[in-house]
Amino acid sequence: MAYGIAKGILSGDVLPVNVKVSAPSPRNFGRFEELGISVTHFNSDVVSGSDLVFVAVKPHLVPEILREISQLVTQKHIIVSVAAGVTLATLELLLPKDSVILRLMPNLPCLLLEGALLFSRGSSAKPEDAALLSSLLQHCGLVEEGPEAWIDVHTGLSGSGVAFVYLFAEALAEGAVKMGMPSSLAHSIAAQTIVGAGKLLRDTGKHPAQLRSDVCTPGGTTIYGLHALEQGGLRAATMSAVESATERARELGQKSAGAGNSN
Repeated sequence: MAYGIAKGILSGDVLPVNVKVSAPSPRNFGRFEELGISVTHFNSDVVSGSDLVFVAVKPHLVPEILREISQLVTQKHIIVSVAAGVTLATLELLLPKDSVILRLMPNLPCLLLEGALLFSRGSSAKPEDAALLSSLLQHCGLVEEGPEAWIDVHTGLSGSGVAFVYLFAEALAEGAVKMGMPSSLAHSIAAQTIVGAGKLLRDTGKHPAQLRSDVCTPGGTTIYGLHALEQGGLRAATMSAVESATERARELGQKSAGAGNSN
C-alpha cells in the first residue's frame, strides 16, 4: 500500500528527492529505489527529515512504531496512519499532545492509481491539513474526507471489497468455462467486463439499479441470469460480507486501543 501511495504522490508535483521510505527489511526497497526514492532502515531518519509522515504498517505494530518516533514528532509534522482499525483516539494517545494526525484507508487499486481512499481528521488537524493530503493523493484515485465512523465501513466496502469483486470475477469466468469457453479467454473477458461495468457506473453517475435495468430486456438472457443470482442469495451475501469485514475492522481497532492503553 505504501508503494501505491508513493506512486500517486510522485504522479503530482512532488519530486522523488523529497520522499524517503523506511522499513526493517530491504525486501521491498528495490521498487522504491526504481522510483528514485531514497530508503533507510531507520524510522527516525524519515521523521526527522519530513513534514508529512505516512505510517503504513500492520495494526499490531502501530504502538511500537509510534513509541519509537514519538520524541521526534513536533507541531510541524502531519502524521497519516494507514493502519486498519487503529482509531484516531489511539493514535493521539500514542503521540505527543496536539499532534496533527489523520487516519487514511486506501485500497489495493492504488497500485494502478485507481484507488478509493477515505480519510478522517484528528482533533488537532485543520482543514488545510486535509486539503494538503487530498492534493498529494489526488492521483491515487478517488479521495474523500469523512467522519471516522465511516473508515471501518470503507474498509469493509472498498478495502475488503476488492477481494469480493475478485471472487465474483472468478465465479463469472468459471461459469463460462462450465459452458465450454477456454479458461484463459473466460478470465480475460470477465476482467474486462468488470472494468467496463465499473467505468460505466463511475462515469455516468447512474444508480447501479438503473444500469442493471438498462441491460435487461423482457424475457431476455440477463433477467434469467439475475433471477438465478437472487435465488442464490448474492445480494444478501454481499451485504453480509461488507458487514462482517466492517465488524472485523472495528475489532482490530479495539485491540489496538487496548495495546495503546497498556503502554
